[in-house]
Parts: sequence; C-alpha cells; structure tokens
Amino acid sequence: MKLADFDFDLPEGLIATRPARPRTSARLLLAEGGTIRDLHVRDLIDVFRPGDRLVLNNTRVIPARLSGQRQRGAAVARVEITLMEPASDGWRAMAKPLRKLAVGEQIVFSPMLSATVAEKSDTDLRLVFNLTGDDFDAALAQAGAMPLPPYIAAKRAPDAQDDDDYQTVFARHKGAVAAPTASLHFDAALLEALRAKGVAFTEVTLHVGAGTFLPVKVEDVTTHRMHAEWGQVSAEAADQINATKAAGGRVIPVGTTALRLIETAARSGRVEPWKGPTDIFIYPGFVFHATDALMTNFHLPKSTLLMLVSALMGKDRMDRIYAHAIAGKYRFFSYGDASLLMP
Repeated sequence: MKLADFDFDLPEGLIATRPARPRTSARLLLAEGGTIRDLHVRDLIDVFRPGDRLVLNNTRVIPARLSGQRQRGAAVARVEITLMEPASDGWRAMAKPLRKLAVGEQIVFSPMLSATVAEKSDTDLRLVFNLTGDDFDAALAQAGAMPLPPYIAAKRAPDAQDDDDYQTVFARHKGAVAAPTASLHFDAALLEALRAKGVAFTEVTLHVGAGTFLPVKVEDVTTHRMHAEWGQVSAEAADQINATKAAGGRVIPVGTTALRLIETAARSGRVEPWKGPTDIFIYPGFVFHATDALMTNFHLPKSTLLMLVSALMGKDRMDRIYAHAIAGKYRFFSYGDASLLMP
C-alpha cells in the first residue's frame, strides 16, 4: 500500500469552516452493504435499532491555543503556542516561530499565566507553566482559545461560538486538544430519543492529540508510526460492549477515536479494561474484534483516518463512497457532514 493510493481531489469549497445548526441537521451518508443513502443525522432514530450500542468518547477539549509575548532586551515579539499533550513536567507544544525561541526563555500569555521553555527540538518544545492544577485550568480558560484544526485556523480565528461548536454535549474529562468530531453531531434530544428506542450507550475516554492532524510522510504506509494518545476503557465499559456482542447487538463507535480505543482494548479478541497510551495504526488488512459499524466525518486525503475507514469498508468501497460524497457536495472534515459506515 502506497500513500498515493489514499489521495483524492477535494474541491476547496467542500471544506466546512462552521458546523451545521442545529447539530442534527448535518447530512448523513449511510453506506450499508452495497447501497448508499443520503440522509440527515436526525434520521439516525430510524437507522439504529434496539440492542445497538453506541460508543462515545467523553473527552473534553481544552482551550489549547495561546497567544503570548517573548521579550529579549527591549524587543517584544508575539508567539503562537498550541499545546499538544501533558509531559512529565509541563506540556509539549508547537510554536510559531519555533526557531527563534531559546531554552530558558519566558513567554507571557496573561497577567496570570506564563511559561518557560524547558526543552526544544526541531519540531516542538516543552513548556513549564507558572501554575498547576485548578489554578492552571482557570488561567488557561481565560487566556486560551479553542484549538481549531489547521485547515480551519488558516481561514479564520477561533471565536466564542467555537467554545460551544467544538465541544460534544457529553464532554466530561478535560485533556483533548482536538475534538472527537463525529460526536459533535449529537444533541441532548437525539441522545434521549435513541435511548428511549432501546439504543444503549457506553462512554470511553481518549484524549485526542494535535498529532491527529500530522501528515503521513512515508510512501509505504505500513512503515508510518502513529502519535500516542492517552485513553481509558473502564471495566464497566468493557463488560457492556462484550455483553452487546454476546447478545447479537451491534457495537458502533461514534468517531475514529472511540474505534481506535476499543480496538486497542480488544486485541485479545474481546474488549478488556484498558488504560494508558495507544498508538494503534489501523489500515487495510486490520482484523476488527469490537467494531460492527462506524459513524465518522469525511477525512483528509492521505490521512491515517482515511486508511482506517478503508480497513473497515474496503478500499474500493471507500473510493465509491467518497466519490458519491464529493459529487453530492457533502461538507468535509471536522465541522463537516457525517457518514455511517456499515460493512
């Protein structure tokens, strides 16, 4: 498998920079068996059936984008920081401009929040902040902004609307620097309607990292190495998923993050309680143990997420699904429309 096998031409106008409102009005491409149907997310009430179990990623996005100032002598310059993941002491982060920053230098983000550059590499750095715990969270909430994906941030700055738009309605555990975007399509009313129909829900946690947007740089995709992200599948969650499988119900992760996590926990053939970093890479040839279907958005060309859905549905099938989506002017990427993929 070559990287070029996962490339396609995407018209610029199909890249969504704002989500559909209300959330459930987004379009939904249903690929089931050999058929494709054009629906809306609100139609999921007629697609899911009693006994199905949706797996939701309950991570909460933090305001990980920071604008600060560095000072050398009398000169003051702006620095843009995007937090990537917690480190043993501080945070790993991306910076613009990275090359001008020096180890030991201080960056001031607000009267309350500052950080010192503790380490620096060719790609990122480690920051040690002046605050920790709840004090850090409070200062970050005031100084930071939602870390919109690069393809949105290149077109506009994050604003107050993104504080709501880029967070799921069931977000609970702080730690993600990117949203589990398929879950953004659900609102409380749809969740309650599905529950009343007999659809069950299981929550897991995977703190999505900024590495989810990093491009694949190797031509032989099997040699690509994924960034690690921290996740947890509780004993209760594992029992719920296994019970659904045993009863003949369908286990349907909402988003590739939930899928990657439960498949990490299911390498023995059944889902086990699991906690820690995962760098699982799913591409065609992967054997799924927990997943029966997947709800997900439409992904970047040459991305690991496109490789994942190709593993689930088959490469030729995904080529046809994406050709249909482009011809039908579905909206792509984080704020775009959704697909429900049923092998």
